[in-house]
Amino acid sequence: MNSPKDTVAVVRDGMYVILGASGNTGSIIANFLLSKGEKVRVVGREVGRLQRFARKGAEAFTADLSDAAALTKAFSGARAAYLMLPPLNSREEQERQSDAISKAVKESGLRYAVHLSSYGAHVSEGTGPVTGLHSSEQKLNAIGGLNVLHLRAAYFMENNLAAIDMIHGVGLFGHALLPDLKLPMIATRDVGDYAAQRLLDLDFSGKQTRELLGERDLSMTEATAVIARGIGKPDLRYEQFPYHQVQQALTQTGFSPRKAEVYIEMFQAINAGVLAAQELRSPQNSTPTSFEKFVQMSLRPRIPERLSPLRPAPRCHGLRLFLDQNFTKQLMRIADGEI
Repeated sequence: MNSPKDTVAVVRDGMYVILGASGNTGSIIANFLLSKGEKVRVVGREVGRLQRFARKGAEAFTADLSDAAALTKAFSGARAAYLMLPPLNSREEQERQSDAISKAVKESGLRYAVHLSSYGAHVSEGTGPVTGLHSSEQKLNAIGGLNVLHLRAAYFMENNLAAIDMIHGVGLFGHALLPDLKLPMIATRDVGDYAAQRLLDLDFSGKQTRELLGERDLSMTEATAVIARGIGKPDLRYEQFPYHQVQQALTQTGFSPRKAEVYIEMFQAINAGVLAAQELRSPQNSTPTSFEKFVQMSLRPRIPERLSPLRPAPRCHGLRLFLDQNFTKQLMRIADGEI
């Protein structure tokens, strides 16, 4: 039986394949591997968004993530791959994409993969989009000969960028999440850095999971206080919105009713403690970027330079203003998309 070191030797001259290369985590991984002189194939639906990597020496490969034949070709001869599902359109599409990815992994003979999953992916149902990641994990685990590391990442800090318009226009940060429930929050840069190093090292075997829990747990009230200090608006407050009103807000901005329901299911699972981390926090699953640093580096530069004084909204009218001014257009863009 070959040791992991022998297996690495067999694929030493292969290429790294990065799905979602133009996203927040995939771009970090692609750039890191290119900086190390590795051969990289970046995969995406739009060739134009891959050109920044091609200029650095990567091979650009256009494919839809539900096209198993194209993905099989992309994975052929690869040393390892970074696997992920794109932002949710529907649970049905999630299943089609994970079917195609797992079929391509099996048919191409890929030996190593790092798979972007989510904390809470141990739960088989009732967690919204995370249910699809549970399914994706199970499909990859069923492939013999594949060494796969599932990265169960915490709630992305970048999800909070959707609040910028609300902060500017209404003077509050509102969401469906409980105000005082502590959540692990992580910067997508830290996810990308961790995944890139594990891909370079290929120091895992079999089927493994690793939660990535960010620098520390934060409640939404605490996160809002950090934002308030970071933008110099100490009166900024957090308000929990009712589920049915958040669902209405989502549908008014173009979500299908079913897609909105899937996100509400995830918020409910978080609030109920169903979607929660399983590993005790440790140096191995904690990452360096604090929420304070994230606010300074990623959120504050997006706040208008001349932010008008906050206009505190009466509690009962906060979401109404939110709806009327159409601030929900970015409420839950998964952080590995275009944010």
